[in-house]
Amino acid sequence: MNVLVLGSGGREHAIAWKIAQSSLLSKLFIAPGNPGTASLGQNLNLSPVDFPSVKRAVLEHQIQLVVVGPEQPLVDGIVDFFRADAELAHVKIIGPSKHAAQLEGSKDFAKAFMRRHRIPTAKYATFDHTQITEGQAFLETMQPPFVLKADGLAAGKGVIILDDLQEAKEQLATLLNGQFGAASRRVVIEEFLRGIEVSVFAITDGKSYKLLPSAKDYKRIGEGDQGLNTGGMGAVSPVPFVDDALMDRIEKEIVVPTVQGIREESMDYVGFIFFGLMISDGHPFVIEYNCRMGDPETEVVIPRLKSDLLSLLEGAALGEISEQDVQVDARCAATVMLVSGGYPGDYTTGKKIHLPQEVTDSIIFHAGTKLQDEAFVTAGGRVLAITSLAIGLNNALEKSYREIGNINFDGMVYRRDIGKDVLGELA
Repeated sequence: MNVLVLGSGGREHAIAWKIAQSSLLSKLFIAPGNPGTASLGQNLNLSPVDFPSVKRAVLEHQIQLVVVGPEQPLVDGIVDFFRADAELAHVKIIGPSKHAAQLEGSKDFAKAFMRRHRIPTAKYATFDHTQITEGQAFLETMQPPFVLKADGLAAGKGVIILDDLQEAKEQLATLLNGQFGAASRRVVIEEFLRGIEVSVFAITDGKSYKLLPSAKDYKRIGEGDQGLNTGGMGAVSPVPFVDDALMDRIEKEIVVPTVQGIREESMDYVGFIFFGLMISDGHPFVIEYNCRMGDPETEVVIPRLKSDLLSLLEGAALGEISEQDVQVDARCAATVMLVSGGYPGDYTTGKKIHLPQEVTDSIIFHAGTKLQDEAFVTAGGRVLAITSLAIGLNNALEKSYREIGNINFDGMVYRRDIGKDVLGELA
């Protein structure tokens, strides 16, 4: 079949890399893609949120299945666009409807969903721009740290954690007065949960599901989880502390009721569910849902998938995910992000990237690169994801760091402690 992957980052490179291995694949297209995906299929110069252009590409290239990588097209309603168009209605599309995508697109929607279906999450209350005084009064009833979340999508910047009550009150007012535009015209104030984070992933057809490998990512720019939040500086899979007993609990208390809730509420939901979890005193709580795969978690989860990803996705689109078999590589995977100097603040692009002639022990996924004068140059904050598989997490990490020694660009930054905490090597 002809397949179109929408997106341009490391997540989409990893998804395209896996789909390219499928015996079901005829032709692969990626829009807009990046120089890494260009080696796997044909890149199409169009934006995933430009639905008319997506439609033209689907019809021109006789696409039979579309995989939506990033969240914005889903929240904007690309699935509804396909369903409502007579020329596109027959095309399989991986992603939830606009309504169902509110599980990611609206923190309040997700929290209310969890409350309805008794899914464990932090205590919360939501306030809009007419309720600044009420929100500030609610903060007085909470214990620090104070967690403020913009209701809508805010490019990863919408979660603010503060220790000082007065500062939290002022920040609430700033948010509700439009700091992130429409995204923060409502704010969720949430109880702070202490513990350790883990990401769990499922593929669903809206009725049943199949679990994918768990992962842990590293958001802070600095080693020891210090400094500003980023889109992700690395990830590992599996997560050593997620044993069978904890995974059973996560599945029973969170995954099953989430999929049951989707089914009971007749949500049009086909594709990935990302469960961002906090494990607090052995109890799993949902921090957030995403309606697509995470990044850089995709870069460690997908390489561990031994099953045919395209077959899984087609099974989900046909409502037959329960009949699919998910096989996972027993080896560990570790990915380390190479980022531009200054990221996640101001940074410059166009830096020439020096890559090895041959890469045998690792996989290099492109995240923010472009071709310029027949050379790879930096084109984003997060530039490359270096992923390795090995028996034992230590060995996988060693492989990735060894490969990084063969890569260079001006201002290149990366964390040298990815995975060390779950190996017990950090206090």
